[in-house]
Amino acid sequence: MAAVSNRAELGAPWGPARPEPSPTRFHQVHGANIRVDLSGTRATRVESFAHGVCFSREPLAPGQVFLVEIEEKELGWCGHLRLGLTALDPASLAAVPEFSLPDLVSLGHTWVFAITRHHNRVPQEGRPETDAAAPSRPPTLLVEPYLCIEQFRIPRDRLVGRSRPGLYSHLLDQLYELNVLPPTARRSRLGVLFCPRPDGTADMHIVINGEDMGPSARGLPAAQPLYAVVDVFASTKSVRLVQLEYGLPSLQTLCRLVIQRSVVHRLAIDGLHLPEGLKDFCKYG
Repeated sequence: MAAVSNRAELGAPWGPARPEPSPTRFHQVHGANIRVDLSGTRATRVESFAHGVCFSREPLAPGQVFLVEIEEKELGWCGHLRLGLTALDPASLAAVPEFSLPDLVSLGHTWVFAITRHHNRVPQEGRPETDAAAPSRPPTLLVEPYLCIEQFRIPRDRLVGRSRPGLYSHLLDQLYELNVLPPTARRSRLGVLFCPRPDGTADMHIVINGEDMGPSARGLPAAQPLYAVVDVFASTKSVRLVQLEYGLPSLQTLCRLVIQRSVVHRLAIDGLHLPEGLKDFCKYG
């Protein structure tokens, strides 16, 4: 993959000239305590608190978000999910390290961070860390349906975690949308991507429930294949992949958004005269 110097080309919209990336899947190479389901979209740590390192099956495309939702938590452990990128080919590893931090990072060409809201940013060049602009509270999906990260424009709808349908789901969904819950709460959605720069390097960004945390690392080799790293560590027990639409939203997605905006909360969808499949898509999508 050659480095691209034209910033307009780097951020070109998805379309015929720049096909949307393939659906994300977990790599068949992973930690000893990880079990990946047959679809390749769910990873579960079956014992202990370690040996939970997973990788993306394919290198990420520029601007492609490797997005996971925390499905299960396990009490009794200290620590949470870790997320990042590596230029190491998982298939080339003699053994998957026990931990992403520090073991995998110590192998080099790897950038991984424990998920927090405040310690994953690096300042811009020439600006002290205290002056680095902190990400603002994300606007609601009705106000700004897209998340802009450097040259990329990503629909926010599926970036934001969603509660299970229930009596108070409309209140919980607002907490996810405003990103006021702990970043590693159950049903939170966490993503990682890289944005190439004109000098041939790239910035790594971490996204928490539709909010860009800013560059977590700079100077990544944009010309090399970069794989996502997800460490299902300690209190995080199981994660599933969430697929995104990068071009124009599908008619199905547009219908879902209109329906969701027309009801008080998702339980009310059951009372609508709609096909059951569409109801399920609106409640759980």
